[in-house]
Amino acid sequence: MFDQQTTDRLADELYGALRSRVTIPLISKRHPDVTVDEAYRVSLGVLNRRLADGEKLIGKKIGLTSQAMQQMLGISEPDYGFLTDAMQVADGATVTIAQQMITPMIEAEIAFVMRASLPLEGVTPEMVLEATEYVAASFELVDTRFDTPKLAIVDTVADNASSALFQLGQDRIDPRDLDLNAVTCTLLRNGAVQSTGKGEAVMGSPLNSVAWLANRLGALGVQIEAGDVVLPGSLVPMVPVAPGDRLEAEFTGIGRVTCFFA
Repeated sequence: MFDQQTTDRLADELYGALRSRVTIPLISKRHPDVTVDEAYRVSLGVLNRRLADGEKLIGKKIGLTSQAMQQMLGISEPDYGFLTDAMQVADGATVTIAQQMITPMIEAEIAFVMRASLPLEGVTPEMVLEATEYVAASFELVDTRFDTPKLAIVDTVADNASSALFQLGQDRIDPRDLDLNAVTCTLLRNGAVQSTGKGEAVMGSPLNSVAWLANRLGALGVQIEAGDVVLPGSLVPMVPVAPGDRLEAEFTGIGRVTCFFA
């Protein structure tokens, strides 16, 4: 079992890798007995270092919502991480990979922005819908601070669920006007279609995903709060990006989001 000294050391390493963009060895290789709960304590340690450095917590994210990814990592539930104001980039902005990322990949999601806080337990999809101010097209830019992409679940958990940056599209849509399960996302790279997917790909419904996160965090005393941005998981497979790429995601009934890479 991790002691506080080990947790702090690993949090320092991951925070240093985040700031320097220099990778570190896998935690799972160095500590083969580490548990998921211990990995989350490392993640919280990294978050606390970011907050102490002036960043503000503005939301939460869910990862590994597809059964295929869960099976690959040998887990039975998604993982989660945190969003800070320093992670948000404007729609249509250019991300300079050498300055901001290490091994960049991208996912397209239906972002939720909350108008009311959710309780710590007993959250249902219906409650999520009622508490949502609007949904928007979004990109999550995924990265790893480890020296190999072959991660174990404890590695991605400790590394803020592999989250790096995110974008929100400009349109703000009332989710009560949509069938979120039927929303179709088309992901384009440099104008060519890469993949398509529907809202139902996210745990049966993005509302299910947000409800799961609210209850999972609630068990730890952490609340999804009014004003939070929540990224519930990707409608399409994650794809790598490189300098010169233009990525666009179009969501039926919601709008689009665009990211350039240099």
